[in-house]
Amino acid sequence: MESPRFLSRSDLIGLAALALLLVVILPLSLDVFRLNLVAKYLTYAFVALGLVLCWGFGGILSLGQGVFFGLGGYGMAMYLKLEASSVANTKIQSTPGIPDFMDWNQITQLPLFWQPFHSLTLTILAILIVPTLFAYLIGAAMFKRRVGGVYFAIITQAIAAILTILIIGQQGYTGGINGITDLRTLKGWDIRPDHAKVVLYFVEVAFLFGCILLALFVRHSKLGRILVAMREKEDRVRFSGYSVANFKIFAFCLAAMFAAIGGAMFTLNVGFMSPSFVGIVPSIEMVIYTAVGGRLSIFGAIYGTLLVNFAKTSLSESFPQLWLFGLGALFIAVVLIFPNGLAGIWRDHVQPLIDKVLNRRKSGSDHTSGKTLGPVAGGAPAE
Repeated sequence: MESPRFLSRSDLIGLAALALLLVVILPLSLDVFRLNLVAKYLTYAFVALGLVLCWGFGGILSLGQGVFFGLGGYGMAMYLKLEASSVANTKIQSTPGIPDFMDWNQITQLPLFWQPFHSLTLTILAILIVPTLFAYLIGAAMFKRRVGGVYFAIITQAIAAILTILIIGQQGYTGGINGITDLRTLKGWDIRPDHAKVVLYFVEVAFLFGCILLALFVRHSKLGRILVAMREKEDRVRFSGYSVANFKIFAFCLAAMFAAIGGAMFTLNVGFMSPSFVGIVPSIEMVIYTAVGGRLSIFGAIYGTLLVNFAKTSLSESFPQLWLFGLGALFIAVVLIFPNGLAGIWRDHVQPLIDKVLNRRKSGSDHTSGKTLGPVAGGAPAE
């Protein structure tokens, strides 16, 4: 059967290898606790995937992807919190039927912007639309005025800082520094037991593969080629008649939507959401995940996310004071020694060796079957 146009042979191999790792090897080799940690790591892979499109292909470095991750996470947390705040569950409060942190802050009525989160359908729509719309407003304000490069990176970083301060300051509406905690059920289904964690892991993997396929489609489409051309020669693309600003806005919005999906899955897997996942530090860490894996590689970014988070967990358990130094050294090493990340190492050093071995085997097979490698009929060299 002929492969779809947006899936090359290497893409199919990459998908198969990743599926083997995430669907078979890790679930069979890890206990539920470690598997839930992997699920947490994979929520960041959604962000890294978006950064590959936005930064790797489009040349737009955003240091504020934590904003969209947080918006998605808070959207899901608001729905789960309302479900956990039924009148029966909160009858000891002075105002039953509202989240506990609102009651502690003397709020007696559910705010208007919380009302849509009684519905799971509206919550899902909000998770997908609100961060994307916010990204559109930022992108339109910046790219239409040809603000880019380091200035755009600094502005996104400032937005992440502002949103963090806003969330912490509005404790009565957001839970403040503690965030939204004590999340229990999704449509009556308890998300806390081990078997629920396993189910959520596979659901998350399914969503991740859906996003990967969408990213591969964009990369192999005309849109993807224009993004790469825009990254290399922005003025030439503009003079060719394309609207550079609109293409940048699209890439930024798509990356924001991916990040929001990751944030929503984070809330479901971890069971809370707080401003510590929204600000500058987590946003920069998400860029590091992408850089380590390779900002030009869709699969590389996912492996980079898994590797850095695994190292973070392992090192922080043994050397909690040294982890941040290690993370900084890792980022410096990526910039100075292997700028294309793990994917670049694979492409430049490992893949040529594999191709060489395969070519030798193929040559041996041709000799065995009586074929010659010399010039073929008509004088054309054999490949």
